[in-house]
Amino acid sequence: MTTETDSNSGVGGGANAGANTGVNGGVGNPAASEETGISAVSVTKLVKRYGDMVALDQFDLDVHQGEIFGLLGPNGSGKTTAINCILALLAYDSGTIRVFGQPMTPTSYALKRRIGIVPQNVAVLNELTVTENIDYFCSLYVPKKAERAPLVEEAIEFAGLQDFRRFRPGKLSGGLLRRLNIACGIAHKPDLIFFDEPTVAVDPQSRNAILEGIVRLNKAGATVIYTSHYMEEVERICDRILIMDHGRHLALGTADELKAMIGTGERITIETLDLTDDTLAAVRALGFVIEANYDGTQLDVRCGRGEHNLVDLLGVLRAAGASVGHLTSQPPTLNDVFLELTGKALRD
Repeated sequence: MTTETDSNSGVGGGANAGANTGVNGGVGNPAASEETGISAVSVTKLVKRYGDMVALDQFDLDVHQGEIFGLLGPNGSGKTTAINCILALLAYDSGTIRVFGQPMTPTSYALKRRIGIVPQNVAVLNELTVTENIDYFCSLYVPKKAERAPLVEEAIEFAGLQDFRRFRPGKLSGGLLRRLNIACGIAHKPDLIFFDEPTVAVDPQSRNAILEGIVRLNKAGATVIYTSHYMEEVERICDRILIMDHGRHLALGTADELKAMIGTGERITIETLDLTDDTLAAVRALGFVIEANYDGTQLDVRCGRGEHNLVDLLGVLRAAGASVGHLTSQPPTLNDVFLELTGKALRD
């Protein structure tokens, strides 16, 4: 085995999902349409301690049905602990957790049948073929072979694994293995899917295919909770994003709303070959400049928010007689938000 099967199958499932529409044509339990206005996941004042260490500190989370929700934070921030508590895989000290409006407990089997998880560590059986792996994980919640067969076929087609049905995992590339991992996690058509860094160490083509697949699942009706250290992925597919650290909720909003919360403005880069130390000092003395660096060919300036940053910067360079070549001005990124809120870069 590549890893323990519990990490992929223990919380997913959908014995009741067998009658739902196919992966390509619709995901989700028909009952979900009756739950308008009810959050897919609601976490209130969650506290989890490991001895003297507080892993979750009055943590709040509210995921709307039908959205792709990004959950971000550095390693050790409490993301995994929060997810394990939500899935009732980990006991917690206080707080409340509801999934689709119902309390989540270790014996909430009806709720667990509506949840799928695609873990960061690939969880498949090396002894089985692609088809056999998907069939095995689906069988944990859809026991009847006749009901399961079309679900397995739909998952194979969804993941683009038609040409690899008889391959064992050891013969698959990293990207194909990730797609198999996803197919195993979504074959039962869950209403709520957790994706934990599903694109780690895959090539750009496979990453794009995975992201497009997640969007298709969401458009078909699934609510998605997505964690990643690739900020551009989160910005690309997530409707709302929560940044957490030290077990606490730091900020929540769309990518644009989060960017508006910070003081960082654009990043300006200018090609110049004759910038003197005095001119660089004059640039750094500008009130909006947070950081300015020069490598002999390019000036890189990180700015605070302002309406005339580029004009003022060019004014200093021209007054000093410095040459100005190609220049770019980029708005703040989600990574800038993360750095300002947590003070540290996302880590693998």
